[in-house]
Amino acid sequence: MKFKSLLLAGSALLSATAASAGGYQVTLAGIKNNGMGGVGVGLSLDQAAMFYNPGALAMVRERGVQVGANFTFARNSFVAEGSNQQRELRNSVVTPVSLFAGFGPQEGKFRAGIAVYTPFGSKLQYADGWEGRTALTDIDLKSVFVQPTVSYAITDQLSIGAGLVVLAHGSVNLQRDIPLPDSYGHIELDGKAETKLGFNAGIFFKPSEKLSVGINYRSKIDAHVKDGDVTFSGIDSPVFAPRFPSGTKFSATLPLIATTSIGFGIMPTENLTIGIDASLANWSAYRTLRFDFTQDINGSKVSESKREYQDALTFRVGGQYKLTSGLTLRAGGSYDESPVKDGFVTPETPDNDRLGGTIGASYNFGKFGVDLSAQYVGIKKRTQTQQDLLTNGTTDRIAGTYKTNIVIPGIGLNYTF
Repeated sequence: MKFKSLLLAGSALLSATAASAGGYQVTLAGIKNNGMGGVGVGLSLDQAAMFYNPGALAMVRERGVQVGANFTFARNSFVAEGSNQQRELRNSVVTPVSLFAGFGPQEGKFRAGIAVYTPFGSKLQYADGWEGRTALTDIDLKSVFVQPTVSYAITDQLSIGAGLVVLAHGSVNLQRDIPLPDSYGHIELDGKAETKLGFNAGIFFKPSEKLSVGINYRSKIDAHVKDGDVTFSGIDSPVFAPRFPSGTKFSATLPLIATTSIGFGIMPTENLTIGIDASLANWSAYRTLRFDFTQDINGSKVSESKREYQDALTFRVGGQYKLTSGLTLRAGGSYDESPVKDGFVTPETPDNDRLGGTIGASYNFGKFGVDLSAQYVGIKKRTQTQQDLLTNGTTDRIAGTYKTNIVIPGIGLNYTF
């Protein structure tokens, strides 16, 4: 057995089945925005503008604090090529969370804030004994980003802002089975990512009370795991055990890609707000996944796997209507292109183009408010054949058909002052 396919789950190094964007990107930040299809670049709804467009924060008149949580329920099925048996993931729930706090003079042009959010994180557990067990059995990862932010209104119509993005915490656990002549062993990779820095910057322009425009750029961060632990189990044979030495460490780097977005806000009436966003994700930065090991594993210290991702577009539209002084209703939808090309699909990101629909509502009790959202994301069925894998030199993964549907309820609490 060659170990080049050591963990093609590695593209989930700081990500996995993404809840609301292509590849391994997740955009579950503001609960209000989630209810509107994920729009926000051209709007100044609340303190969550720090994530969508820091330039809009200075136009948010109220200071405030908000916390939110999403509960991601994914149903993923797989049918191997030439088989009729459908395999499904074991049940798991992921809870991306967020916190946004904005401050500044009530009548001033300056705003500052702090944002804490989890843009990468998921959990996949395939069925015991499934056909791709030697590619992947489990992924469990967590990440926390912290973003101190400043924003300034140059005029009553134009504002700018930027935030320092800190990958404050990242951890990953990847597992797969190892085929042996008469049984299977098991390998587990467990590591923590180093702290890394990036930035998030934007411009916001509101030429009239009925129109606003925003541009946002989030930089790439190279997430690096160093000295992660490699653990083997179920390899007791004196013939094979020396090929999988204990005490081995690994390192790997994954690009958390840059994204450029433009958004529009349309306010036909005082109570109705419509948002339209378009984003370009620079996935072409992700070409190869490489693992380096401190000891030879089955004769090699290096494991490489092709990714060859391509840049992808995302389109979002949504709206909100203030029904009463306390109640606001929301709805929206999204379309995400997949960056994963045919023949390059892996079990940890069984991705394809996806359609999403959302609803949401808020109710305010004076300075306190409750936000609710619900999303449904359908990822188109994706089939790759053994011939596709042979043609692309990607036989370190499995041929078959994937289908994924995701449901994401969310809740948030906010306080303005």
